[in-house]
Amino acid sequence: METDIQVRQHNAITNARYEYSELQLDIFLYLLSRLRKNQPDGVYEVSVIEMSKLTGKKYDYQKLRLATEGMGSRMFEIPNETDKKGRQVWRQMWMFDRVDYIHGTGVIEVEFTRTIQPYLFDLKATFTSFQLYSALRLGSKHAKRIYTLCNQWKDRGQTPEYIIEDLKRMIGLVNEKGEEEYGPFSMFRKRVLDESVKQINQHTDLQINYTLRKQGRSFKSIIFDVKAQPLSIALPVEDELVKAGTAPIGISENQYQNTRLLLEKWNIKRADVVNQIMNSAELIQEVNKFAYELQTGKVKVEKNVAGYLLTRLGLKQPKGKEKDA
Repeated sequence: METDIQVRQHNAITNARYEYSELQLDIFLYLLSRLRKNQPDGVYEVSVIEMSKLTGKKYDYQKLRLATEGMGSRMFEIPNETDKKGRQVWRQMWMFDRVDYIHGTGVIEVEFTRTIQPYLFDLKATFTSFQLYSALRLGSKHAKRIYTLCNQWKDRGQTPEYIIEDLKRMIGLVNEKGEEEYGPFSMFRKRVLDESVKQINQHTDLQINYTLRKQGRSFKSIIFDVKAQPLSIALPVEDELVKAGTAPIGISENQYQNTRLLLEKWNIKRADVVNQIMNSAELIQEVNKFAYELQTGKVKVEKNVAGYLLTRLGLKQPKGKEKDA
């Protein structure tokens, strides 16, 4: 099943301090993809079966019930907000007014609190956009948070400089008592930073790295470098309208741009060849299918990936065969 669902999340939520488990983040991220702008007071459903299809994970129903129970009480803390009187405040909010796990159906129903609704539905220009499929593929709660954070700055190529202690609090590594999940810096670097970079670079549409900066003998701050990379699987966005004059009919804008990145990656640059591919829905789908097969090992090409692909697309004569006169 091919889908490419873009999720939009308010920057305040992207940068908020909260702690969700990997399972809770899967539920939350999938839920974001179901929101409808004109229905902030609606009841929203998460289908565990559909979520499982996207993630490739099997979910234990007892753990799901415990996860939804915990989500109802988790606090989101947003720094540097402005209240109605113009004062700077630390805003503490709870996401859900109600979370129900409907036994025996594999369906989770939620209603949002009125306080959180503007951060979910009234996004205007202050939002982070990222691919749901990429976020759900990540196997670490820290990688999921760092992925969404880096997406906020992908157009600039680099995040702001974060104080390491602030970053730890943001992604839930430090509790209200000041106790750290990974105390020694070497553990934080190995288990959180390096593991997140590895997962994000392998499984998402971003390629990231980081630079640490010292103050005295200790590391004080961090900057992430961010750039786009082709995603091996590009899926159709539900209800997406493709702009005329860009992607062919039946191809989402994300599939279209992903194909461009793949062609650049494989050094396919001849204008006539690129144009022929980019103007054909069938060829675009075949390029994305080939990328998936290449990554999963279904197809193995040790050398000249470009030549193999162009032959497969019928745009290059196979070796040893002469063109018809």
